[in-house]
Amino acid sequence: MYMLLLILLGAIVLFTTFMIKPKKRTHRKLVSLGLLLIVVGGSGVYESYQGNEVGTGNNPTNVEKSKNSSSSDLANLNYQGTQEIEVNNNTPTFAKSELNVSKGSWQEFADLDNLNRAVQADALLSKSLMPTAKREPLYVNPTGWHNKRIKSGWLYNRSHLIGYQLSGQNNNPKNLMTGTRSLNSPEMLKHENDIAYYLKQNPNNYIRYRVKPIYRGNELVARGVQMVAESLDSSGKPDNGVSFNVYIFNVEKNVKINYSDGTSVVNYNNN
Repeated sequence: MYMLLLILLGAIVLFTTFMIKPKKRTHRKLVSLGLLLIVVGGSGVYESYQGNEVGTGNNPTNVEKSKNSSSSDLANLNYQGTQEIEVNNNTPTFAKSELNVSKGSWQEFADLDNLNRAVQADALLSKSLMPTAKREPLYVNPTGWHNKRIKSGWLYNRSHLIGYQLSGQNNNPKNLMTGTRSLNSPEMLKHENDIAYYLKQNPNNYIRYRVKPIYRGNELVARGVQMVAESLDSSGKPDNGVSFNVYIFNVEKNVKINYSDGTSVVNYNNN
């Protein structure tokens, strides 16, 4: 409102100046003042519009932009011995508009960011999206891919944001991140298996699903992953069959990971 008043005041100054036609020096000063008021007011209105603009409809990417603060909070968390923690008391945070099932199942993957990192995957899952073909070998290397063998096997997995068994997405760079073997399995896999079981048992129902890697600054390897899911009946009403909102740390026992580039140091003397 204040910025609109500045624009109005600037317009009045200009109008009055051209009507009364003051001396040349005064005329220039008044014109400059009027233009300055309009420019300052216009800039303020534009910034206010940009800051308050929120996506509508079924565009998950726009909706997520309004929740950047929670992502920043998660990025600043440090692993304290528990690999999975609850977010928002384990309650999903989808807006009502994001639970629309009128157009059936869908999946959407945000574009890679300027560091080529996977950003976010959203879906309205159903049994119809689940693949029947056997998964082919993975060959895409996500950011920070510096794999090595440790006692339990390979340190890293090419972790799908939305698991292949749920989406049929395999070598999609927008759906792959560098995740430790424990992040991928058992932590993410146990939730994916719960979702798959629900969809097979309820072929007419849906699960609204979002998976978001959480990075700290410009690091190439995510500090963890936030997974949010809410099951819906065929009319789009939550049925509490599957419901969670969790954050899983991207860590591996006895390994110190350099998240900036994915290199690591193994130390078995910590046992």
